[in-house]
Amino acid sequence: MNLGHYDLEDLLLAAIKSEIESNKLYTKMSKKTKNGLLKDKLEFLAKEEEKHRNFIEEMYVNHYPDKKLVIPDKSPVPLPEINITDDSSLSLLLKEAMIAEQNTNEFYKNLAERFEEGSKIHNTLFYFADMEIGHYKILEMEKNSMERYEEDDVYWPMVHAGP
Repeated sequence: MNLGHYDLEDLLLAAIKSEIESNKLYTKMSKKTKNGLLKDKLEFLAKEEEKHRNFIEEMYVNHYPDKKLVIPDKSPVPLPEINITDDSSLSLLLKEAMIAEQNTNEFYKNLAERFEEGSKIHNTLFYFADMEIGHYKILEMEKNSMERYEEDDVYWPMVHAGP
């Protein structure tokens, strides 16, 4: 992903928009599932995206103190979009979210290169990139499980209860 021809403001706005959209997606997905453990993981991911958004918004305000932060309707940087519908299967949404997490990983690594190596912003953006891969792995594990059991809507309410 080459971000060289985008200015920093557009990149930050794209990052904020992406984090908002990811938060919405994970929140909606958590409402679609009956599986309590998956619901918890999706709610966790939604909260992670909110934390990323807050950091990026703080970056924006620090870099552009005289500008009002206005989230664009469409991202100024082409990042994958996921459209959720009432009939979208969770396994399909998980797969699409995995692709988005991979792209976001690359996005944050490239964005980090715009800042001085070793600086707080540089290190935090690389950390976010690593976190996106962690998100990917959570989603991958759940997608694989979902694909095995979704067709029969197999779910046992007490499957995660201890002895």
